[in-house]
Amino acid sequence: MEQLKLLIVILLSAVFVDNYVLCRFLGICPFLGVSKKLDQATGMGLAVTFVMLLAAAVTWPIQHFVLDALDMGYLQNIVFILIIATLVQILEMLLKKLSPALYKGLGVYLPLITTNCAVLGVTINNIIDGYSFIESMVSTLGCGLGFLLAMVLFSGLRSRINEANIPAPFRGLAVTLIAASFISLAFMGFAGIVENLFA
Repeated sequence: MEQLKLLIVILLSAVFVDNYVLCRFLGICPFLGVSKKLDQATGMGLAVTFVMLLAAAVTWPIQHFVLDALDMGYLQNIVFILIIATLVQILEMLLKKLSPALYKGLGVYLPLITTNCAVLGVTINNIIDGYSFIESMVSTLGCGLGFLLAMVLFSGLRSRINEANIPAPFRGLAVTLIAASFISLAFMGFAGIVENLFA
């Protein structure tokens, strides 16, 4: 029962309290660039979540059974970046061959995921936090869902902003960053709630 409570806290913390986009400020490029339309934001969020889960499932054993065993932890960043890039390329080839429709829908987003620092951040932070494999996967799922939630919320907010009469000095990037900061402040309000959920 205690293990289940811990996993729930890890999941909810990753989605709300330690949201990679809104609290840790990782993955800002797709957050600002691909959140103009809801379908694009959702597609990007789902694709990033899937790649995060794949990357975490591959990097955790490589860190513990290869890099740590051979005392080569200093190669972590390079190895993880290569793994993420390889996974994205394999995923892209498989989708192109097995599901051309899905490939066309996600084709624009897949190359962007390779350079998304949130994916690398998740894999490294799982190691730093000392998570077991199961905890690492739960944390990664929460980070992916948090990324998806942030993308969808911001997409909805941007559609409202586009319809609003914004003063000239605030149009464009300025109002986008101001709106992002308000969402970030709202998410920081979750701090302390999740940790005391089972208190």
